[in-house]
Amino acid sequence: MRDNPYREDREALKELLQQYQNLKQGRQHSFIEEDAFERIIDYYDEKDDINEALEAAETGLEQYPYSSQLMIKKADLLLASRKYKEALDVLENAELFDSSDINLYILKTDAYLALDQQPKAVALLEAALGMFEGEERLDLLFELADVYDDYEEFDKVFDCLKLILEEDSSNEEALYKICFWTDFTGRNEESIRLHQQIIEDQPFSELAWFNLAAAYQGLKLYEKAIDAYQYAVAIDEKFDYAYRNMGDAYLRLRKYKEAIEVLEKVLELTRPEDVIYEAIGHCYHRMGNYAQARFHYKKAVHLNPDDSKLHYKIAVTYMLEEQWASAVKQLDNAMRIHRSIPEYNLAMGECKMNLHQYKDAIQYFGTVVRHKTRNVAGWEALIRCLIKAGFHEEAVEQCLAALKATDGKPVFLFYQSAMLFVMGKSKEALLKLEEAMEKAPRLVKKFIEINPSILQNNQVVDIVARYKKGKKI
Repeated sequence: MRDNPYREDREALKELLQQYQNLKQGRQHSFIEEDAFERIIDYYDEKDDINEALEAAETGLEQYPYSSQLMIKKADLLLASRKYKEALDVLENAELFDSSDINLYILKTDAYLALDQQPKAVALLEAALGMFEGEERLDLLFELADVYDDYEEFDKVFDCLKLILEEDSSNEEALYKICFWTDFTGRNEESIRLHQQIIEDQPFSELAWFNLAAAYQGLKLYEKAIDAYQYAVAIDEKFDYAYRNMGDAYLRLRKYKEAIEVLEKVLELTRPEDVIYEAIGHCYHRMGNYAQARFHYKKAVHLNPDDSKLHYKIAVTYMLEEQWASAVKQLDNAMRIHRSIPEYNLAMGECKMNLHQYKDAIQYFGTVVRHKTRNVAGWEALIRCLIKAGFHEEAVEQCLAALKATDGKPVFLFYQSAMLFVMGKSKEALLKLEEAMEKAPRLVKKFIEINPSILQNNQVVDIVARYKKGKKI
C-alpha cells in the first residue's frame, strides 16, 4: 500500500465513511476529527448527493458546534439547494466565530445576488476589500467585477480589472478579461496608459502587448496597433489572435498583401475557419486577383456551406470577369438559402440581362424594387433593362413610378427624357431634359449613355451647353 498512495487514500476514505455510518446508526465508532467531517461532506457533494452532504454537515456541527468551516460548508450546500435566506443565517453565525475566511464573503455575495440584493453584495465586497491583501484581495475584486457585470455596470467591471492589474501586473485572468471590457466600454485611452505601465514592468508580457495593440485598434490607430501586435508575436510566435487582429488592421489600411501574410499564419496555427478564408479572399478580390479570391471564398464555403453571402461573393468575382453563366450558378446557391435579399436579386438581374434573358432579368429587378421601394439602384437597373429589351413605354411608366417612390430623384427624369426621344415625343422629351438639367446637371452623362447619338440633336446640345455655362459641371 505504501507504493500506491491513491489506493491508500481510497481505503482511508472508505474506512472514514464506515465510521460516519456507524456514528449515524448509533454503533460503536472511532472518534471523527473536524477536518474528517469536511472530507465526508466533500465526498457526498462531489457525488451530487446534496441531501446526504447536508446531513453530514449537520452531524458534524452537532459534534463541533463552533466550527466556522463546517458552517461555511453547510451554507454552500444550502445555496446549491436555493435556500438563500437559510444560507445567510448560517454565514452570519459563522462570521461570529471567524470573520477572516474569504469564503464567507464570496458565499454571502452569491446569496445576496440570488435574492436580487445587489447593493448589499457590492457594500459587502467593498468593505471586505480592506480586510484582505494579496491573492485573497484579488479574488474579491474578481468577485466584485462579476457582480457589476451581472447588473450591467460595465464601467465598474473595467475599474475592478484595472485595480487588479495595478496590484498584480502579470495576472493573466485580468489581462484576458480587460481586453474585452476595454472594447466594450470604449475606454481605450485608459487601457493604453495602463498597459504601457505594465509593459515597463513586464516587457515580455505578450498579453500586455496584445491589449495595448487592441486599444490602439479601438482608436483606429492601426499602424501603432500593428507595431504592438508584432511585439506580441515576437514574444509568442504562436499567438494566433495577435495575427488575426493584425490581419484586420492591415485590411483597414488596405495593405492587402501584408494582411494575406498574417492571415495565412493564422491558418497555420489554428483549425481552418471560414472567416479567415473569407478575409483572405476579400484581400485578393481587392487586389483584382479574382481567381485567388474565388479559391479562398470556395474554401470558406466548404467550411460554412449555409452562408449565402459567400456564394454571392464568388458570384461577384465571376461578374467582374463577365462570366455571367458561372455567376448565375453561384447566385442560385445563394438564393436557395436566402431568396429575397435585394443584393442577390440585383446581381442575378444583371447577369440575366447580360445573357439577354430580359424577362427573367425584369423579374429579379422587380423583386428588388418591391422589397426596397426607395432604392435608386434597383429602379435604375429595372429601367435600363426595359430599355435594353426595347420595352420603351414600360420604361417610361417605371420612370414615373421611380420618381414617386424616391421623392423625385432627377436621374429618372433623364431616363424618362431619353425614352421620350426614342418614342418620337421630342417636345415632351426636351421639357423633361430641361427639368432634369435644372435639378442635377452632373447626371446628364446617364442620359447620353442611353443614346450617344442624341448629341446630334441641336436642341439637346443647346440645353446641355446652357447649363454647363450657368452651372459648372
